[in-house]
Amino acid sequence: MPGGSARDPYRLSDLDALRGFALLGILVVNIGVFASPYYGTGLVDPAFDRPRDHVVLWLVALLFETKFYLLFSFLFGYSFTLQIAAAERAGAPFAPRFRRRLLGLALLGAAHAVLLYQGDILFAYAVLGAVLLRWRGLEPARALRRAAWLVLACGAGWLLLGVLAAMAPADPADLAWQQADVAAALAAYQGTIASTVSRHLYEWRTSMAFALIAVQGPCALAMFLVGLAAGRRGLLADIGAHARQLRRAAWVGWPVGLAGAVVYATLSLPAAPFDGAILGLGIGLLSAPFLTAAYAATLLLFLRTGPGCRLGAALAPAGRMALSNYLLQSLVCAFIFKAYGWRLIGQLSPLAVLGIAAALFAAQLLGSAAWLRRHDYGPAEWLLRALTNAAWPRWRSRADGR
Repeated sequence: MPGGSARDPYRLSDLDALRGFALLGILVVNIGVFASPYYGTGLVDPAFDRPRDHVVLWLVALLFETKFYLLFSFLFGYSFTLQIAAAERAGAPFAPRFRRRLLGLALLGAAHAVLLYQGDILFAYAVLGAVLLRWRGLEPARALRRAAWLVLACGAGWLLLGVLAAMAPADPADLAWQQADVAAALAAYQGTIASTVSRHLYEWRTSMAFALIAVQGPCALAMFLVGLAAGRRGLLADIGAHARQLRRAAWVGWPVGLAGAVVYATLSLPAAPFDGAILGLGIGLLSAPFLTAAYAATLLLFLRTGPGCRLGAALAPAGRMALSNYLLQSLVCAFIFKAYGWRLIGQLSPLAVLGIAAALFAAQLLGSAAWLRRHDYGPAEWLLRALTNAAWPRWRSRADGR
């Protein structure tokens, strides 16, 4: 396959570069959850209520929220087809291998959610991956139709709820409960490790579980199916043969996706002209796949240029060990913002938080390249591969000579 390496001729460098790019978007969104108990509540943070704070939050909502987990989900579905091919080359039955992989993701996700980040998506991927395994025989056209219905049903449901919510009068009791919950979260995360873990468990089984089931779950499964269809058609194996489709995805995706993102970002801010956050979410869910497609198509086409090749070379190592980097992002953020370390939750402005995200991602780009000079896999990838194949992979690469 084009883009393979001497270590793994079947590896796709474009897929790794897309994963590296998705890591940045995931970090920008997730670090906001770590940094402020007000994030996503619809309440104004009195410590950071300046115009520039609202501008930063608006831009994050516009360009990042609801888009990058979709890109990761697409890549999960695409990688699913590569794992099927790898099992065929090895002469091994695919389903048992993939079930072991899902078990590993579930265990990692549960530990991640309880210890570090209550918004973990790995556990959801493990559950949804079982559905993908059952649907693996879908033809590309049928997979795409099913994906479209999932997104339409989820987005339309939230649109209807949004209309009803906008018509209903605000309940002061709800506002008081939200404010009390924010205070409880702040106290827990600034308290002890035990109180932090207890709060993680509470949020994971309440608000986060609901979000995964009613928001991220259907949309992630839809993008699994899009990735399955793209993998069956070899999209990333031959970008040149699909350049026309990619350009069309960009031309349609940018205006439609940005228009919906503007509405979503504007209505999701606490300073919105009216309480239309749920309505904005519905519009955002329907339009986010277009902007995600535009991001992916534009980057894939850009990677064919000279500057794009250099960007791809910088992003690909981080993408090759995306699972390790995802977990490392949470570990660093938990140390910075929670009781594991500095307890800075609620104390840094949105702009400062964005600066930390940029610095952390830059460090991950450099660290990933250095690690992969001596190893074939990231630490988490190595562990997951061992469980998937029921055999210990090499820890050091052959190129390392050790």
